[in-house]
Amino acid sequence: MRASRPHYAYLVVALIFFALLAAAGLRSTPAVLLVPWANAFHWSRSVISFAAAVGIFLYGLTGPFAAAAMQRFGIRKTVLFALALMSASSLASLWMTASWQLILLWGVISGIGSGCVASVLSATIVNRWFVTHRGLVMGLLAASTSTGTLIFFPAFSAIQEWGGWKPVVIVVAVCLGLLIPLVWWLLPESPADVGQTPFGGTEQAVVVASKANPLKTAFGGLKEGLESRDFWLLAGTFFVCGFTTNGLIGTHMIALCGDHGLDAVVAGGLLAMMGAFDLVGTTASGWLTDRYDPRKLLFIYYGLRGLSLIYLPFADFSFRGLSLFAVFYGLDWIATVPPTLALTNRAFGSQKAPVIFGWILASHQLGAALAAFIAGYSRSVSGSYLEAFVAAGFIAILAAFAALMIGRGRTVMAEMAA
Repeated sequence: MRASRPHYAYLVVALIFFALLAAAGLRSTPAVLLVPWANAFHWSRSVISFAAAVGIFLYGLTGPFAAAAMQRFGIRKTVLFALALMSASSLASLWMTASWQLILLWGVISGIGSGCVASVLSATIVNRWFVTHRGLVMGLLAASTSTGTLIFFPAFSAIQEWGGWKPVVIVVAVCLGLLIPLVWWLLPESPADVGQTPFGGTEQAVVVASKANPLKTAFGGLKEGLESRDFWLLAGTFFVCGFTTNGLIGTHMIALCGDHGLDAVVAGGLLAMMGAFDLVGTTASGWLTDRYDPRKLLFIYYGLRGLSLIYLPFADFSFRGLSLFAVFYGLDWIATVPPTLALTNRAFGSQKAPVIFGWILASHQLGAALAAFIAGYSRSVSGSYLEAFVAAGFIAILAAFAALMIGRGRTVMAEMAA
């Protein structure tokens, strides 16, 4: 009877998927409200872009410390804390009147909260609950971000057009708050807690809480990473991933479309189309990662992304032109996540990988933060996004070639030893 029972890992993946989905909604909100906030409070785009950049950067910087906190205090407590923090900061922004409050609530606090419910959470769940199909599951969880885009960008744009920015904030706070009791009741720490082995495994692995200081664990992972050539290559390519996705398209795509006469609902629908294709692309990327060389996959993903970004400013912003971009770019929005985690596991082992992957994610968000601010500043100074998008495209092509160098040293040494 136990053998015929569905594995509890399915429920864990579903629960984490929805938590990641809600966090994606939080992170997408500043992009939808960039223009409404500017109109309501008379703040410049560079100020609002700075708040978004702070949130994006802290989203990444929190990652390794969140992974260490999960080892020390448990996954459930860490996720509950993060959900409560995000919900409270969103709700508090209803009463903001100054730009520093925007930076505090939508930059600092929401950045820290969402950083606990990010790819490091996915990596911890995948390594703890699965022995087989890790790439596929990581792709599915990573796709929750694009599914968040699919749901929240057009929905939030429509709500904003109907009732202004405040109803959008209320919806975000409520969605995050509703997840708190579900996580409390349904999320165990490990398969052993429900009397099962990891999916695809034969031995029951009991997870023992680490007694190490989370700060020491996080910085210890950084020290080990900095001594590795592969870490620098992984962090560098993932920096470019963040620069060319969350920071650029995720923050400024709606504003770019507005510059060309498209309203927020239409622009949100375009991002939703990208999210739909990335849901397919990222899940497929996880399946491919289980079967093919992750370095070659990254080469293809970054190369295609770079070409699509170079194309976008020269599109005529017609339905045909934007649809072509949405398909071309959308298929690999965050398809880079499964092969990047696979290469991290290969380089550092599945036990250390979540913390070290957290630092790699931090570089991703640093790139995203820089893109969010630089593109907003460039638009304020020159009146155009052209330079920012074309430059990002060429940087992505360079990252494609850098990805082929990951693990090269280990391969050569293995061949010499053989």
